[in-house]
Amino acid sequence: MICMKHRIVVKVGSNVLTRKDGKLDVTRMSALVDQIAWLHNNGYEVILVSSGAVACGRRELKVDHDLDSVEQRQLFSALGQVKLVGLYYDLFREYHLHVGQILTMKENFEPGEQYQNQQACMNVMLENDVIPIVNENDTVSVTELMFTDNDELSGLIAQMMNADTVILLSNIDGIYTGKPDEPSSQLIPRVEPGTDLSQYIQAEKSAFGRGGMHSKYTTASKLQASGIRVIIANGKKDDILVNLINNPEETRHTEFVI
Repeated sequence: MICMKHRIVVKVGSNVLTRKDGKLDVTRMSALVDQIAWLHNNGYEVILVSSGAVACGRRELKVDHDLDSVEQRQLFSALGQVKLVGLYYDLFREYHLHVGQILTMKENFEPGEQYQNQQACMNVMLENDVIPIVNENDTVSVTELMFTDNDELSGLIAQMMNADTVILLSNIDGIYTGKPDEPSSQLIPRVEPGTDLSQYIQAEKSAFGRGGMHSKYTTASKLQASGIRVIIANGKKDDILVNLINNPEETRHTEFVI
């Protein structure tokens, strides 16, 4: 169970925020904001790592000529990040909560001045009750400069900010002993330190993002080894964040315990 007054990193993946047609699911986004506001108002410090900029950009613009994958990410993320943060601003404003945008790159996590500046910025935001909304700066992060995905980014943010818990929201309940849709597959609710689950991890990428369960497992294992609890849960389920706090035993998820 997550204790009160802890610092939590909540990562919302593309498959949670994206509809089947590839556009942003504003209804789901609104529901998640309701829950994050509940966390904040109940004494938790929350850092939100949010995908969805590219999906948001696709919603805004139709392109009548071919673009390569890098051009698509740069164009749609540049358009979409403005819209995405604007939506978050409006939704959190209904709860009289302030949000601030952090766009970061992999090089910012190397030891040095950039690391310290980013850490200091996020600390002063939290000290003043501002919820940081973090995403990769896709307009300049390409190829070898990219994070593997936002799971990796969430892990780096958690370590930088000394978070107690990371919640990785996906479109399935957690890690299974086989494919989630197979009747014989069982959800693994608890992962002890040093447990090797690689035999159960599928290598597929997510439908709309760069990640998948493999990246979540890799991130969770690293964080667990460094003393940070990780929960993988289904962000498309109603009140998932609230239920993880209030009724963890009855809420389906996978927890990497410390």
